[in-house]
Amino acid sequence: MSDVSIPRGLPETVLPPEPPDVTARLDAAASRQDAAPVVADHPRSLEGWARLGELSEADDPVAAYAFYRVGYHRGLDALRAAGWRGSGYVRWRNADNRGFLRALDGLRRVAASIGEADEAARCDEFLHQLDPNWERR
Repeated sequence: MSDVSIPRGLPETVLPPEPPDVTARLDAAASRQDAAPVVADHPRSLEGWARLGELSEADDPVAAYAFYRVGYHRGLDALRAAGWRGSGYVRWRNADNRGFLRALDGLRRVAASIGEADEAARCDEFLHQLDPNWERR
């Protein structure tokens, strides 16, 4: 018998944590105008792009769509840098993944609201592939 363990199932990726000062500034942001300077200072912040989308969604769904889309694409870059190879889990239970997942979920939601049903369906499917327990609606 060998001491080598063989991985079973799909791998799970956890993104690196956001700097605490960035998350504190974003948590305090009550408007898009409050969050925008934080994102300008930290354009790789997935929490920042998700927050900009959330703060824009009710009043400006097209801007929210753009913010969420940037967060989604920045998130894919971050996932690849963290070792993700296009498949495997990125679960909500890991707090460091939530900025990306919020951006993807926001993109799903806003895409549906502006009539992009195909994109909304793709985002929904992707969320369930990344976290089969996804039910955060």
